[in-house]
Amino acid sequence: MLNIPTQSFPAPSSQQRVGQSGRTKVALKPGHSLMDWIRYSKSGKDLTGLRGRLIEVTHEELQKHNTRNDCWTCIRGMVYNVTPYMDYHPGGEDELMKAAGIDGTDLFDQVHRWVNYESMLKECLVGRMATKPNTAIKGIFNTGNKITTSTHLFVYAVPIMCCLYRYDWFQTATTVHLVIYTQRKIPNSGCTVVDLEAGVLRVEKWQLKMDVYFVIYFIYAMTRFVISFSALSTLSAEGKWSSLGEPLEFHNTFLSKKDRALFFRDCVLVSKTEVNHNTRVFQLQLPRGTVMHVPVGKHVYLKSLIQGTEAVRPYTPVDQSLSVVPDTSSEKTGLYLMIKVYPDGLLTQHLNGLHIGDHVSVSGPEGTFSLRPLRDTTVLYLLAAGTGFTPMSRLIRVALHESFAIRKTQLLFFNRREEDILWRRELDELTAQDERFQVEHILSEPCESWTGRKGRVDDTIIKDFLSRPQGSKCYVCVCGPTLFTEQTIRLVKQQGFSEEEIHAFQG
Repeated sequence: MLNIPTQSFPAPSSQQRVGQSGRTKVALKPGHSLMDWIRYSKSGKDLTGLRGRLIEVTHEELQKHNTRNDCWTCIRGMVYNVTPYMDYHPGGEDELMKAAGIDGTDLFDQVHRWVNYESMLKECLVGRMATKPNTAIKGIFNTGNKITTSTHLFVYAVPIMCCLYRYDWFQTATTVHLVIYTQRKIPNSGCTVVDLEAGVLRVEKWQLKMDVYFVIYFIYAMTRFVISFSALSTLSAEGKWSSLGEPLEFHNTFLSKKDRALFFRDCVLVSKTEVNHNTRVFQLQLPRGTVMHVPVGKHVYLKSLIQGTEAVRPYTPVDQSLSVVPDTSSEKTGLYLMIKVYPDGLLTQHLNGLHIGDHVSVSGPEGTFSLRPLRDTTVLYLLAAGTGFTPMSRLIRVALHESFAIRKTQLLFFNRREEDILWRRELDELTAQDERFQVEHILSEPCESWTGRKGRVDDTIIKDFLSRPQGSKCYVCVCGPTLFTEQTIRLVKQQGFSEEEIHAFQG
């Protein structure tokens, strides 16, 4: 089934950005891991203190519950008693207390939007925030040959006036063509995602206004069940259609991209390829009725139900290899995700245990990265640690095969041991084949035979790596564990690079 956004999600005030402060983790007491919390929350104990009742919470009532032993918080209009979760929170008690007695949506999204709090805190749900009734907004829908007006209730506070779709459709002997008019030409950059399932067509189009991406939804129940779908929005049909169909709830909604709900579709595991001793490339095939291209530097979220709890994590797609330029015109290329399997990783262990043909839920493209700064960049610096290499792999391809401006691309790759280096052979081959690309490996725990550089990111290493050739325009991309990213950004700025010259991938 298509998971059309629910009324409790999204919230218009949500920032849903990961700040450069990153996540702070604390050492949890024994017996307080994620799996321990799942077992505790399913023990049948009353975690809300309300004996199973759900209540409507006013702002005044929420503000009363602001102590360590009585802590309520609101996330996207739903109120949770997080008191029993205090000792299980990876970020520690202090982080949770920042949202005590207030709407914690922004604080939550700044650190980990991807966490499925609805499932994790399900047993802590107190109720819904008391809100004023929303105003009905009228949307015009073109259903065939006549224009009708339909009134729908929106639960989103739209920041600007609703922007309505204009579209045409026509039918040939074998197909139905849907043409959606946009304000500008949409490049092959992931600005449009299309899903067709069980006769329901869902189109999500991004539109840039005032440097903010907004999303318009096109959600329709088709007149007849559609047999096939292609990237050109051509629908196979049998018989003559009298109308395109009927608009469904949330059709023609217009909201800020950062405030919309994640939408997932079921993908099939096609292959698993070993990269090194603990990392695999998972190839996922999109559903037959889905057309989706993940732009360079964007990530997707994977979601699976594990022991009754939904686990959600972000992963950045890679190309099939560094040496093969992907055919983005094909809808059958699917997704390649390079994922490190952690011994105690709830989702990664689950993914590693999947068999070919098994399913996993995948969201659409997410992330703030844009290729625009690279248009006039001449020197591209990439600093990665571990699987922070994944967004860099596609950036390397763009720099070498699609950019006319970039003259030099340098990768500084940090790992613990030699066997941890991802795609080392391909990186070395690329260095030998293309003089515009250079890679330097730095190991923190090298073996005695290692002749390369040793250590961790520090001021000396960054000084040696970064330079500004005369007349050049530089850009720096950083990705890795939170502490690595924070320290690297600080050191890069100390070398005179501005905020506009740096992008930190967060996840």
